[in-house]
Amino acid sequence: MAYIQVLPEFGLVADPMVGVVTSAGESLSPIVEKVTVLEAVTDDLINMLAGDGNFLASFPNRDKSLKIAASMNSFWYGLAVGLLIAGVIAFQLIRVS
Repeated sequence: MAYIQVLPEFGLVADPMVGVVTSAGESLSPIVEKVTVLEAVTDDLINMLAGDGNFLASFPNRDKSLKIAASMNSFWYGLAVGLLIAGVIAFQLIRVS
């Protein structure tokens, strides 16, 4: 059976009968392990954006901590912007009088 060399420096060959790019006798387990780690990190990012899940490095039973943290963050930013706007309005009222 003949193989077509795709990237000889990485040991990748194409099998024309199956149509798959594979390694030529070398193990792909280090690459598969890195892909598994990347999948776990992407799942962690999706859980962060959704707010329903938890972090990979967090303690158990802290599923709603992201929603609580986001609401507290929004509260303090809203308070700061509201006080800034109220201060500008009060300053304008003092200047006009």
